[in-house]
Amino acid sequence: MKTSMPDHDDPYVVRADGEGIATLMLNRGHQFNSLSQGMIAALQGQLDAIAQDPAVRVVVIAGAGKAFCAGHDLKEMRANHDKAFMQDLFRSCGKMMMTLTQMPQPAIARVHGIATAAGCQLVSMCDLAIAADTARFATSGINVGLFCATPGVGLSRNLGRKQALEMLLTGDFIDAQTALQQGLVNRVVAGDALDAEIDKLARSIIAKSSVAIGMGKQMFYKQLEMGLDAAYQYASEVMACNMMTEDAGEGIDAFIGKRKPAWKGY
Repeated sequence: MKTSMPDHDDPYVVRADGEGIATLMLNRGHQFNSLSQGMIAALQGQLDAIAQDPAVRVVVIAGAGKAFCAGHDLKEMRANHDKAFMQDLFRSCGKMMMTLTQMPQPAIARVHGIATAAGCQLVSMCDLAIAADTARFATSGINVGLFCATPGVGLSRNLGRKQALEMLLTGDFIDAQTALQQGLVNRVVAGDALDAEIDKLARSIIAKSSVAIGMGKQMFYKQLEMGLDAAYQYASEVMACNMMTEDAGEGIDAFIGKRKPAWKGY
């Protein structure tokens, strides 16, 4: 994947579609793809459109230039030192992050460089993440007197408490292998193998029923916030509804008949 430095007048996010995969390239490499108001709005618009597009089965979030995403635009924040601005910024960012979990398509983070602060949050809020072996991660706000509270929401739902708090309290970087061991990413590969590994993962998902994937993703995130008994009751209902879909019937018939299923989809 080309990650050259874009012109400053180029769109914040560039979308490329192919064979069921929509790649959203954060396109401000000269600013380390910081999550400015413009970048957040552009990402939100693209995610909203993709969520309604049944032709898209998997979303890949990538970054242009040397970094995946270096978090919020600190210069923009200092230039707008107003509480109302800050509240709007973080609410908009939170909405965009939640959209990643609420849309039916799985989202994969393609991390080729640093992912810091809200950039690390973006990795944590994608459903899956694959990193180059040179990628590094940090919640570095604490280094400038700002606790990474919103990145901590996603981080604490990926890592163990002590691992998450160490990152939040120190701002220190962890390397890709440590991120893999602690649960922030799914796989680590050499940089030149990154796109092939993402394509392999995406193809595995695309080969499955879009109905089952969409229902299952929604169920997964919803049950995480429930007690154990409520989670089982909810999951049982989802499985019963899933079993009544055309795709489940087709999949089981194909399995029994030892043939490839022909998914109906939405």
